[in-house]
Amino acid sequence: MHSKTIKQLSADLHRGSFSSVELTQCYLDRIDRNQKLNAFITVDPEVSLTQARAADELLKKSDGTLLTGIPLAHKDIFCTEGMLTTCGSKMLHNFIAPYSATLIENCQQAGMVCLGKTNMDEFAMGSSNETSYYGPVKNPWNEKMVPGGSSGGSAAAVSARLAPAGTGTDTGGSIRQPAALCGITGLKPTYGRVSRYGMVAFASSLDQAGTLTQTAEDAALLMNVIAGFDTKDSTSVDEPVPDYLHGLSNDLDGLRVGLPKQFFDDGLHSDVAKIVAEALKLFEKQGATLIDIDLPNSDLCVPCYYVIAPSEASSNLSRFDGVRYGHRSESYQDLVDMYMKTRAEGFGVEVKRRIMIGTYALSAGYYDAYYLKAQKLRRLITQDFDQAFEQVDVIMGPTTPTPAFELGAKTEDPIAMYLNDIYTISVNLSGLPGISIPAGFAQGLPVGLQIIGPYFTEGKLLNIAHRFQMETDWHKKIPRGFD
Repeated sequence: MHSKTIKQLSADLHRGSFSSVELTQCYLDRIDRNQKLNAFITVDPEVSLTQARAADELLKKSDGTLLTGIPLAHKDIFCTEGMLTTCGSKMLHNFIAPYSATLIENCQQAGMVCLGKTNMDEFAMGSSNETSYYGPVKNPWNEKMVPGGSSGGSAAAVSARLAPAGTGTDTGGSIRQPAALCGITGLKPTYGRVSRYGMVAFASSLDQAGTLTQTAEDAALLMNVIAGFDTKDSTSVDEPVPDYLHGLSNDLDGLRVGLPKQFFDDGLHSDVAKIVAEALKLFEKQGATLIDIDLPNSDLCVPCYYVIAPSEASSNLSRFDGVRYGHRSESYQDLVDMYMKTRAEGFGVEVKRRIMIGTYALSAGYYDAYYLKAQKLRRLITQDFDQAFEQVDVIMGPTTPTPAFELGAKTEDPIAMYLNDIYTISVNLSGLPGISIPAGFAQGLPVGLQIIGPYFTEGKLLNIAHRFQMETDWHKKIPRGFD
């Protein structure tokens, strides 16, 4: 059962080949046997099996949806009523959410089963899933390697078939990057397409919820459930939601594919470049035309992002002070001392680093020089994409500059770590949709191809990804020992 896609599992459940309880137990057993990956923070079999039994009742009455009875894993950044929601931080190690995020509610209403909450970089700050208070997640393809972050727990779980699908968040590449390093499909929708209500904020103008699945078809199934306008989210966009399954198999004849020269520079690993080139040839065979384009301000995306994101994080994380909920220092002299000790104890090194950077950038005398300037550069980066999409339908390139790197290899060099997201950050700064799909292997490790589209073209991206997956089998590969 565990090797099947959501679509296949759905068909089996509706045929009665097995029950949701049996399917859920299968995945719970796999999670228990593979704790070495450290992919999950919280697993509650009783809750999961209760939801599965309720799904089975719906299926017996033929009242279920396509996703009724399908288990999935949620990144531990989405508030889930009655369950721990830690964001991978000591600061929230004891926080049980009193309500559920809209994304969680939408999945529950569709009859899906929650397998648990997955490990992540602390407050989604990281590119390798090594900053978690609960320890690093390991890549199923090579346990000495990182799975990518910050949604590394969900990515590793789907890659190792500990779950048929997972949810994630993408602030600078945190869905697409771990999807690429773990050999699965990761979709970051247009900013505002999926509700952020109940998703603990890192950088509010950049954060976006999305999916981690085996295939583009499975991503389409999930998007039909989680996408849509939400009155509880002020950043949600009131835009009609299409049926993402419709048009998946449309041909690609006449598709104009843009290739930014900045995505194929000297920083790109030669093996990754070769794999991406082979993938592009396949699109040409399907009728696409490759067009060289220029995104002249791409070199500004990393410094721009690492002013804006920490600034917003500094503001968002100020609520974690030990007064209302979460961690509180056990020993303090007065209120100020309690604040200082609580935050010193509760936050990890990377989170503290970004809070300090953001506070500095927003401080009097530096706001104009840093934060305001970064916002102006952000506009230029967005304009580059606007101009590019006048020439092409989509943009393609590598998701990451290299395959997965070793655990600990970049923890002492923050700049080297930040550069791992160099091809993904600009998409978040512009609010565009992007998807990473498995395109091959380099040195035994997965390589991802990134496809970027104009606003609200998730359907087109899924169509292109699905057509690629109809012609290849990279997405079917399962890490040794997990098949």
